Amino acid sequence: MSVAARHYDTVVSPIITEKTTIISENNQVVFEVPLNASKPDIKEAIEQLFKVSVTAVNTLRVKGKTKRFRGRPGRRNDVKKAVVTLKDGDSIDIATGL
Repeated sequence: MSVAARHYDTVVSPIITEKTTIISENNQVVFEVPLNASKPDIKEAIEQLFKVSVTAVNTLRVKGKTKRFRGRPGRRNDVKKAVVTLKDGDSIDIATGL
């Protein structure tokens, strides 16, 4: 199967934080995905884009915070994160990109 354009739309960006670096030791990688992405769509996109085997996909929705900018209230966007567990022996190097 070839990589479709929808796979590139499914994976918005990798999330690189201290916490995601720690869980990367357990063959897990965290990506930001669209709010309407489903677990099977995310699994298929990761497998096609990075040529790895995915064993599990866990998702979570982070509600946007209300913040103030120059005294005016604003709101950050809602974000959906996907924690992808890879098969033993597989890995994704986030630094090199696609």
